[in-house]
Amino acid sequence: MTGRVTVRTQAAMAQVLAGKRRGPRATLLFFGPAVIASVAYMDPGNYATNIQAGAGYGYTLLWVVLCANLIAMLFQALSARLGIVTGKNLAELCRDHFPRRTVWVMWAVSEVAAMATDLAEFLGGAIGLALLFQMPLMAGMTVTAIVTYGILLFEGRGFRPMELIIGAFVAVIGLCYLIELVIAPIAWGDAATGLVTPQMPDSTALLISVGIIGATVMPHAIYLHSGLTQGRTPIRSDADRRTILRFSNREVIIALALAGMINMAMVMMASSAFHLGHSEVAEIETAYHMLTPLLGGAASAVFLVSLIASGISSSVVGTMAGQMIMQGFLHIRIPIWLRRLVTMAPAFAVVALGVNATEALVMSQVILSIALPVPMVALIIFVGRKDIMGDFRIGPLTRVGGIIGAAVVLTLNFVLLAQVFGVPIPGLAAG
Repeated sequence: MTGRVTVRTQAAMAQVLAGKRRGPRATLLFFGPAVIASVAYMDPGNYATNIQAGAGYGYTLLWVVLCANLIAMLFQALSARLGIVTGKNLAELCRDHFPRRTVWVMWAVSEVAAMATDLAEFLGGAIGLALLFQMPLMAGMTVTAIVTYGILLFEGRGFRPMELIIGAFVAVIGLCYLIELVIAPIAWGDAATGLVTPQMPDSTALLISVGIIGATVMPHAIYLHSGLTQGRTPIRSDADRRTILRFSNREVIIALALAGMINMAMVMMASSAFHLGHSEVAEIETAYHMLTPLLGGAASAVFLVSLIASGISSSVVGTMAGQMIMQGFLHIRIPIWLRRLVTMAPAFAVVALGVNATEALVMSQVILSIALPVPMVALIIFVGRKDIMGDFRIGPLTRVGGIIGAAVVLTLNFVLLAQVFGVPIPGLAAG
């Protein structure tokens, strides 16, 4: 193995870049980074928000999910672009271009964000296992820890094994929600209307929308995507870079569109099952227990399988991101077992102390909201600098789109934080 892809794979990629190999199989050689990053957009933290949106407002807020997905596509594409063009990840560039004190603060904030991310994902997988196999939550967490560590061991074998494993988990999640859409009686006309008709019924719906969009762009996903694309493909010229960027943008659109459809399916399933008569459903455990009498045992079992796949895969990806953050900011790489131990310790502490799992998930989102500006602003700065990106720096239109997207997400994160800490905001009094 040369670098992190096999010699055979490198040779095949070189043939594609030279125009000697075409077709779907050639395209698939460059797929993988966006698939891994897309897991961040269908993690257990999304489940509760989507369930709440569907149960409380039916198909009305589907357009919010669509907008959130478009913002995610833009920032993941920019992150991938940074890694492909510079050969460095976002954390490394922060270390190279910012003052040392700033770098230490950015690392500390990003490290806490990685732990908060894993808290939500780890708990989600453990809750799914505990409910499906009727085991204590602590036992579910132990099983999740063992499985995720076993999967992480494949990272040492290069890009492809991990990309294929995570891709398989994404396929399982997608299949589960395809089954849910078959089981649940979906009002497709109403769903189509909700997707293309922006409306906000009341202030509570606005707060749910804040949760959907405000937690869309994950700090660890921005860091990770730039690292997954750096040095993955042998690049010999700017023409190669342009070709790889085309493949990358195509993959981002496909992978994030799939993640968006899965999130929409969550909302539609919750709308079909809970909106009429059970609009108060807002938690994962409650949704599971009510699915059996409403849609049957198959629907509840498939729901838990998707939750377990989501929790395990996103926890693996979160650990990979944490490793990349530490290595990029500090040039320190610790053993993967220690990295796994550090990121999952808060989750075990939360359960051991008897903290309510739902409250813990809410607090993890608050921490992520505080940490998000760090990678988001840094990414927009770097991709717009000619001394870093050269002829590949983003144009004025993309830059404006990035600034608007960042402003929307960061403003909504501020609203979310204000809500949690009880700061009154005019027009947002729930009622």
